[in-house]
Amino acid sequence: MLDTVRAARTAPPAESVALEAAAGRVLAEPIAADRDYPALARSVRDGYAVRAIDLPGEFEVIGEVRAGEIFSGEVGAHQAVEIMTGAPVPRGADAVVMLEHVRREGPRMIAEQSAVSGQFINPQGCEARAGEILFQPGKRLDFSGIAMLAAAGRERVPVYAAPRVAIVATGDEIVAVAETPRDFQIRNSNVYSLAAQVARAGGVPWILPVARDEIAHTRELIERGLSADLLLLSGGVSAGKYDIVERVLEGLGAEFFFDRVLIQPGQPLVFGKARGTFFFGLPGNPSSTMVTFEIFARAALGLLGGQEETALHMPFARLTEAFHHRVGLTRFLPARLSSDGAEVTPVAWRGSSDVPALTRANAFMVVDANRPAWQAGDWIPVLLK
Repeated sequence: MLDTVRAARTAPPAESVALEAAAGRVLAEPIAADRDYPALARSVRDGYAVRAIDLPGEFEVIGEVRAGEIFSGEVGAHQAVEIMTGAPVPRGADAVVMLEHVRREGPRMIAEQSAVSGQFINPQGCEARAGEILFQPGKRLDFSGIAMLAAAGRERVPVYAAPRVAIVATGDEIVAVAETPRDFQIRNSNVYSLAAQVARAGGVPWILPVARDEIAHTRELIERGLSADLLLLSGGVSAGKYDIVERVLEGLGAEFFFDRVLIQPGQPLVFGKARGTFFFGLPGNPSSTMVTFEIFARAALGLLGGQEETALHMPFARLTEAFHHRVGLTRFLPARLSSDGAEVTPVAWRGSSDVPALTRANAFMVVDANRPAWQAGDWIPVLLK
């Protein structure tokens, strides 16, 4: 799937945004360092700047230097300058001895340990050299990237335009959130969970009206949705009499890349392309919709937004209790990951429509299709919510 999207995509249009609005966006141009980092050799400890060759020994303290200052003199034989973390290393000094490892007696400092040249000093340019490329296009900016851009003086950042993602729920049983549903109806929750997932993944959600179980109406909504960068359809892709989404897409000349995956929840999943736009037909049960977006659609959205690499992060945690499952499908079961991420506990649930159980979970256990049983203490991968 990813290779298909990667091969077919074109670079999104670029725009310039303020640095404070750039978090989560994808860079559209390379970013180079504007100077050496650090610009001068600097201390990484509070202590004394000395010549390493003079250690151990007794030193005359000839001054001090703080971060944001430069010591105007030069360190000579058996001389020391008191120095703070982050301060530039004075000329003549090539080592820093930690404050905790010396004894101060008035204007004298006594150091009883030896040191090597460069000790506790970050040399000029050791982090990055002026002109060095810090970021390549296609990188999604996190908080550390924002910090680096600020340090490099970038008040505005060239980023790719966020993809617009059309979201269409299907089914006669669906009513608006503000309505009071009858016993056989459900409120339109999937489009809002998908909109939240799309926004978190860097897209701009566009919620369209519900497509009723009628060919003409479903076709009208799908045609509208295909004007977006990506179309997400919720429901209507199973094998039922009124699951008409695939028939409508076929009538629009869609190319289907797959229409089923061996996972649960989410087995009836459709992925294809119509009129130049990729689409996903996601299952209609809430957990199926959520899981299949995270596993499949999120990665495609990242690539369409200019991101070069996408990864599905599934760390391992230890089970707190034993459980069994029927083999044959990889299952994504709601679970509660401990605050330190070390342990995971299954959350009791009643199947794909059990949204209350999903709200009690903060992760999904990823259960191997070929393994029927786990014991407490076993390691198992988890997909974070």
